[in-house]
Amino acid sequence: MINTNETKISKDASGKKLIVTRDFNAPVEKVWRAWTDSNILDTWWAPRPWRAVTKSMDFSEGGHWMYAMTSPEGEKHWCKVDYKTIDAPKNFTADNGFCDENGNTTYEAPLMHWLVQFASSGAGTSITVDIGFDSEADLEKIVAMGFKEGFTMGLNNLDEVLAG
Repeated sequence: MINTNETKISKDASGKKLIVTRDFNAPVEKVWRAWTDSNILDTWWAPRPWRAVTKSMDFSEGGHWMYAMTSPEGEKHWCKVDYKTIDAPKNFTADNGFCDENGNTTYEAPLMHWLVQFASSGAGTSITVDIGFDSEADLEKIVAMGFKEGFTMGLNNLDEVLAG
């Protein structure tokens, strides 16, 4: 099946928020699970040829997901997602940033504040991801690092996982 779902990424008027929208040909429960189960996240989160490798995950308010973006050569960039609020299967909020292998924030890239929302749309699911930044410069730095391209690739990977 050919994927006709398009990732749309825009900047809000404040210049401090990216808004990502995407439809998936799967029910909300399946898409929610793909975002909240590390075994599934590891299969789609990283843009290929990189892969996500989870070190630990506790998907609960106050919990975290710590993982490494791992290159084919074994280079690792550690990241940590701190979950703030969860309203399953509608939405969750989290802070996301780079860290060392022990989970200590490194600030090599700006901290991102995520609101991920899931809604039924026909036979599928629409997601909206609001990603807030502390400044417009922080947003621009993440964009310059290739965030839009990388996240779009990851969401394309998720389409394949959901179809499988």
